[in-house]
Amino acid sequence: MKNWIYGINTVSEIVQSSPKSISEFCCLENSKNPRLNKLCSMAEDKGITVNFINIGELNLRAKGNHQGVAVCCEMKETLSERDLLSLVKQHSADSLLLILDGINDPHNFGACLRSAHAAGAHAVVIPKARSVGVTPVVRKVACGAAEIVPIAVVPNLNRVIKRLKEEGIWIVGASSNSKARLYDFDLKGPVAFILGGEEKGLRQSTERHCDIVCKIPMMNEVESLNVSVATGIYLFETLRQRL
Repeated sequence: MKNWIYGINTVSEIVQSSPKSISEFCCLENSKNPRLNKLCSMAEDKGITVNFINIGELNLRAKGNHQGVAVCCEMKETLSERDLLSLVKQHSADSLLLILDGINDPHNFGACLRSAHAAGAHAVVIPKARSVGVTPVVRKVACGAAEIVPIAVVPNLNRVIKRLKEEGIWIVGASSNSKARLYDFDLKGPVAFILGGEEKGLRQSTERHCDIVCKIPMMNEVESLNVSVATGIYLFETLRQRL
């Protein structure tokens, strides 16, 4: 399936990582933005034909803040449950997974994908229902991470969690109600973090499948963090321990 993707950072990542997926590259004509001009030159160096069009035509292709550039490209396919388990077997000793249960804000999902990519996560898992999909807004916020990080969309999240545990993955739930602290655990082995939705957090039915549930310690009576901020903290604590 093809879709229009827009934004300088996102398009730049696609040009660098998968230029052959781009079927049409559109750039705002007469732009004086040096970043945009550099991106167009990079695209041409990759053998991509750059079409310079007016703002009206560009707005028809990109339905958001396109920053003067949009590309039509073949979307990366999401992973099935079987694909995910196969990927886990390839990284059995050091798997790092992010499971997002009930994230409905595309900006939060995009930011989580960006953190997952930066922290070296092997995959992000979302349920088929009760979750925002990989939309153009998600892709733009993710700044190219949605084109790189494998994303598994599964119909039964609890079943997948059970299968991951059978593969030796340690399942860690995130909850501000827990007394256990993130920093008290050894995260060097294969681990999957589960973070719940923006409003209700981790569901009880999901929490029951976790090996542990822990919190990020905070001061000044702050009860919780935005899910994308919390995601970054959990993932980068794991990266810190592994470096």
